[in-house]
Amino acid sequence: MYDEKEGVIPGNALVVDPNKQFRPLSKFGNTFLNRFQCSMVASPVLKGISIVDTPGILSGEKQRVDRGYDFTGVLEWFAERVDRVILLFDAHKLDISDEFRRSIEALRGHDDKIRIVLNKADMIDHQQLMRVYGALMWSLGKVLQTPEVARVYIGSFWDQPLRYDVNKRLFEDEEQDLFMDMQSLPRNAALRKLNDLIKRARLAKVHAYIISALKKDMPNMFGKDTRKKELIKKLGQIYDQIQREQQISPGDFPDLKKMQESLAHHDFNKFCALKPKLLEVVDKMLAEDIAKLMAMIPHEEVCTMSDSLVKGGAFEGVKDQVSPFGYKRGEGIDAGAGEPEWIVNKERDKYDSIFGMLDPCDGKITGAAAKSEMVKSKLPNSVLGKIWKLSDIDHDGFLDSDEFALAMHLINIKLEGYDLPSKLPDHLIPPSKRNV
Repeated sequence: MYDEKEGVIPGNALVVDPNKQFRPLSKFGNTFLNRFQCSMVASPVLKGISIVDTPGILSGEKQRVDRGYDFTGVLEWFAERVDRVILLFDAHKLDISDEFRRSIEALRGHDDKIRIVLNKADMIDHQQLMRVYGALMWSLGKVLQTPEVARVYIGSFWDQPLRYDVNKRLFEDEEQDLFMDMQSLPRNAALRKLNDLIKRARLAKVHAYIISALKKDMPNMFGKDTRKKELIKKLGQIYDQIQREQQISPGDFPDLKKMQESLAHHDFNKFCALKPKLLEVVDKMLAEDIAKLMAMIPHEEVCTMSDSLVKGGAFEGVKDQVSPFGYKRGEGIDAGAGEPEWIVNKERDKYDSIFGMLDPCDGKITGAAAKSEMVKSKLPNSVLGKIWKLSDIDHDGFLDSDEFALAMHLINIKLEGYDLPSKLPDHLIPPSKRNV
């Protein structure tokens, strides 16, 4: 989450903080809270969204290890409150373990929030990718149990060179689509909250009908426990009866199995009888008050559209064409500082030779010419765009021999596993450009 004072808040302190929304999580106990923490980071991205990261899903023999808390219950709690759920799959080791299946099943009822990411897709060639994509869709169809096809984003979501670059353009477009989807979340947050309110109101009505039906069928004196077990066993029939009598959609009813498990711990004689006046209030709210709120939301969105987008980091590069590569991203390190000679000159002969083959005019090459050489590195466009921005020191859209040499040097730094600087360090600025 965003905070100007960076730090980490442990779970037990987090759930008692009145300024945070995590107090209900205390019901999952100390074992969960010991594994729950909040990192406060002064990043502009987090001014627009908060990010929840779950632990890795267990597979194989590891699934036998008990986490010590209700993992799927925690997922359900967050799923009810978040605006987007992203499920990550690795293209080169695709499988849905039993725990992952239970985790996905815990998201039922929130299908509109789910997005699927097929990550590390550059680890396999295009023919294998088609097979993996088909297998993923088939597996998800069995788990999600919906006829609609889930939206799957295919890509390699890191800034290292692609192993197979035949689908490079696809990966870049998919990455940008995912960023745009996430960037618009704050703008539509009010509408989603209203949608959740409507769902909860409809569910509350259904619960009232179920509870009153169970109350009405209970005996006043003897055989209460036996009757309770019978009612729980035939809860499905009670659902069907309420559907017919009240004209309620089956999708508005709570999960049958979970409802049966929950009812086993309650005394049916303490349930309340149906109160028609309260149901009328709910119906009035759904018919009138919600309509008024819906009319207010479009106006609110128009007024706040420019301010509500997620900004900063990779989101700054969404559909941005400030260089031949478009997208921007980067962090910084220092390399070669303190040396008397410009470090780029160590490989200058090689860089100048390449520069001469790119048809320079008046001592400079165009962005298109530079791109034709830079893409040979197989680095993502997001990285090459950052290199272009750092290298085009005078911002004229061209590279002279010094700037081109600098670009090639930065490419080599990235290929060696280092991060790129967000701002060009003084020692990397070409001597001819230090007054620019």
